[in-house]
Formats: sequence, structure tokens, C-alpha cells
Amino acid sequence: MAGIYFHIPFCKQACHYCDFHFSTSLKYRDELLAAMHREIALQNTYLGGTGQQIETIYFGGGTPSLLAAADLNGLIDEVGKHFAIHHDAEVTIEANPDDLDHEKVQALRATPINRFSIGIQSFFEEDLRWMNRAHDANEAHEAIKRVQDAGYRNITADLIYGYPLLSDAKWQANINQLLAFDIPHISAYSMTVEPQTALGASVRKGKQIPMQEGQSAAQFEHLMATLTAAGFIHYEISNFARPENYARHNSNYWKGVPYLGIGPSAHSFNGTTRQWNVSNNARYIRAINAGGIPCEKEELTEQDKLNEYIMTALRTVWGLDLDEVEKRFGSHYRETLYLGLQPFVSRGEVLLIGQAATLTGKGKLLADHIASELFVD
Repeated sequence: MAGIYFHIPFCKQACHYCDFHFSTSLKYRDELLAAMHREIALQNTYLGGTGQQIETIYFGGGTPSLLAAADLNGLIDEVGKHFAIHHDAEVTIEANPDDLDHEKVQALRATPINRFSIGIQSFFEEDLRWMNRAHDANEAHEAIKRVQDAGYRNITADLIYGYPLLSDAKWQANINQLLAFDIPHISAYSMTVEPQTALGASVRKGKQIPMQEGQSAAQFEHLMATLTAAGFIHYEISNFARPENYARHNSNYWKGVPYLGIGPSAHSFNGTTRQWNVSNNARYIRAINAGGIPCEKEELTEQDKLNEYIMTALRTVWGLDLDEVEKRFGSHYRETLYLGLQPFVSRGEVLLIGQAATLTGKGKLLADHIASELFVD
């Protein structure tokens, strides 16, 4: 099976830390949606031809919850014209709390959307203002309750840690609030300073102190201990879930399942190539209307595929399987990786049981470094 990702490039306002592609103007909303419909038809062979079964659909962005339920339904219907959507497909929408009023939630009940990813980030007013989030603390609480009251149980909520305003006590309170709501899936991300953002500019100009690695590491370790004790499985570096509540769409990314990205800046992968659309709404619309796909593409070498497997597998609870490496890439690479893992095993950063290599709690703090050290040139 495969997945479909929709990048909805609209936001009410720019969060100070965000460097994803988006626009705060809805001026070309209708033209862009029409182009996304056309792109689905133009890309219908990327995943191997018509009839390919779609297991997951994910609306990301940007802020997909800015769209009307009818807009989202229309895109799902267009997918169904060109692909076979599995009867039990996971259909996720990323949503900001300020969009989830009673009318919007009830309208979404009439669509195939069955999973909400709610961008909470914090339950503290001053933190939300510092991030320049569009919602306030009360809306963060009310949105979760409203979605749950509407009958949705498949919900994930995002939190951010490792920024100056977030004391350890506030971090514990944020975690406790999601546990009190009985949210079955929690995603948490360390605040990063990207150069082309308002936060990046503030740090460069000395108006904002840099993020502190020690704070981020300590709060991540506390998150791991707290959620594990509460019965969550830390199944990917940034993701925790109660049993049977893994995000199917994102899990498929880490397992190398093909997916098609629709919309400006959306990425696609079909096992042999990767491609990514232009991050410009106007250029995207013009190219699609002219019958072309405004993307760059790369053919993946065997080494590219192996390095991607190393990077994604190590991030997960399933780990890097040396038998799988031998099966897919040959015994030489299996032996190379086995030897490469030994220093990390001896330092207690990687656990090697049988043929499966997984990161320890200590290793999860160094995930990107460990993966890069194992990459094959």
C-alpha cells in the first residue's frame, strides 16, 4: 500500500520558529486547490499506476484546518478517482486549536477524516505569544475537549520543549495536561532556530538568547521517562503512543513505504526516486495549469537507499535490522554496519540484540550523529 500527503500552504500568521512553506494570504486559495486536483491526475502513475491502494491520507502544512470541510472532501474524492482508497484508511488532518470551533468539528464529521493532529505546542499563554501562535491557552484546552466530545479518539497533540520560557515545572505541566486528557499519541519536538525565521533573526541580532542544548536534552529525557512510565511506547524519536495507536502514515515514512506528495513543497517517494515540488504557490499553479509537474527529482542509488534505511530505522523502536540489510543490500554492507555499530554499543548508545540495533535512551540524544557515522560512502 501507499500514502498520499497534501501540503496545504496557508496559515493565519507566521509562527516565529517555523520554516515550512506557507503563505498568510488566501488570495490564490481557489486556484491552488484546483491545481492540486489536477496534480493528483498528473501524478497518478508515480506510485506504480492506477489501482494502487492508498492506506493513509495526510493533510499537512501550513494549516489544513483553515480549509472548509468541503475542500478537504473534494481532495479526498479526487484521490478516489485515481487510486483505490483502503476501506480502513487512516485520514489525518493537522489542525490549529483556533480553527476547531463547534461548526468546523461537526462539518469534519461528515468527511472521511478520522484522525486529528492538534498543534498545541504549549498550554501557557506567555509561551504561545512568544511563539506567535494564533491560538491562546484556553483554545488549546477547548479544542481537545471539542474533538473528543464529537466522538474522535484517534488524536495526537504536539508539544515543543527546549526554549527559554519553558521551565521544567511548566514542561511537566504541559505533559500532565495531555495525560489528563487521555491523548493516545503525543509528538514532541525540540525548539530549533532556523536561519530564515523571525526567531533566527532575533537570535542573530542578540535580541533573543540561543536555545540551550543542555535544557533541551534534560527536558527530552524527562519526557521519555514520564511517558514511558505512563504506558506510552517511544516508537520514534519524536513520537510516543499507547499500544495500537501508532501514526500509520508517519510510521510508513520510517518504514520506507511509498507516498505521493501533492501541493507546493510536497515531497514524494516511490522506492526508486524522490521528488519535491517547488516551494512557490504561483509557480506551482502556473506549471500545473500548463500540464507539468514543477518538481526536482533524484534517482536513488543503492547507497542512497541504504543510508535512508539507516537513518529512518534507527529512529524507531523496531531498529536497524542487519538481516534486512543483508537481504536488500548484500552481506558486505551487513558486515560493514555490524562493525560500525560496535563503538556505539560499547558506549551504551546502541543496544544490539540478535540482529536488531536500537538506540538506548542515551543514544536517542545522539540519533542524527550516530546515523551519519554509520552512513556508507
